[in-house]
Amino acid sequence: MSTPTDAVPHGLQAIPTDTVNLADYARHAQARMDTGAWAYLQGGAGDELTLDANVRAWQALQLLPRVLRRTAGGHTRSQLFGRTLAHPLILAPVAYQQLAHPEGEMDTALAAAAQEAGFVLSTQASTRLEDIGDAVAADDLRGPLWMQLYLQPDRAFTKALVHRAEAAGFDAIVLTVDAPTSGVRDRERRAGFRLPAGISAVNLNGMAPPPAREVPPENGHGSALFDELLHHAPTWDDVAWLRAQTRRPILLKGVLHPDDARQALSLGVDGLIVSNHGGRTLDTVLPTARALPRIADAVGSEMPLLVDGGIRRGTDVLKALALGARAVLIGRPCVHALATAGALGVAHCIRLLRDELEVAMALTGCATLADIHRDIIDTP
Repeated sequence: MSTPTDAVPHGLQAIPTDTVNLADYARHAQARMDTGAWAYLQGGAGDELTLDANVRAWQALQLLPRVLRRTAGGHTRSQLFGRTLAHPLILAPVAYQQLAHPEGEMDTALAAAAQEAGFVLSTQASTRLEDIGDAVAADDLRGPLWMQLYLQPDRAFTKALVHRAEAAGFDAIVLTVDAPTSGVRDRERRAGFRLPAGISAVNLNGMAPPPAREVPPENGHGSALFDELLHHAPTWDDVAWLRAQTRRPILLKGVLHPDDARQALSLGVDGLIVSNHGGRTLDTVLPTARALPRIADAVGSEMPLLVDGGIRRGTDVLKALALGARAVLIGRPCVHALATAGALGVAHCIRLLRDELEVAMALTGCATLADIHRDIIDTP
């Protein structure tokens, strides 16, 4: 099992010696971060019921191990979009990571590459996508390198952003579809969070604001949301438009309903990320552990599924794979690790989770990911 070391190379932050799991990183990160930044990166929508339910739902699933199976020589490798993954761990897109550490997304991407994990860069990253591409795209041992996309009102700008990602070496486009507007995030508002000077969504520089709509009084309802913002929200037509703009695989992130999964399949979408945005958009929406098997039943083996939300242990990863996911995305824990110990912390966080997954596989009789099926989860 991986443990922190006292021999830390020059320029790297030391990992606290009592850090043995992902929860430890959360505790250390909160002590190191500004109150407003912590509220932004850690908080959820409304009463944060979904935020909490995401974690509890994985914990509530009980494993039903098999014994006396041969697991020596096993591994965690798999294939996804023609690429071999050393393990099924991918770092989720998280905005403005320089709030957690001065090196932000760069440290996270380098740590992911070093641990052969996937990395998804947020549209709202505080680091240029070209800089990330230059740093890790050519690394033959890295995991998947994907670009998360919020569809912008200016479609020409969106098209240019996609082509920038392609040119920088990103392997796929992840379109977030569950956030046409921000959620009601009370914790963030209580903290009075504002982006500090020097931190911004640098990949959106140069984008003109959408033109104001002139709404006749008889057609308006006095709502900035319904009368203005939502006129720029993406629809299924925009998914079809995006499909025509790139040959890279397209994944939709934020699908919870089986009918939406079937619709995505019909439009030629390449994969789905079952996600409720980490509980940051709509509170009381169902946790992803409950949504995942329904989506898996809807699409079968016709497209790969991934899942995020509340995964904190290797047993959670195992359960996600048993319920139909091909890989999992990890968000907040890696930001906690980044805030605690920079790139070294993120690399350690990934390694901890991978080690825990291997132990869970061995103790349930699964030598490879192909051996993981629903029957290792107890169902009443």
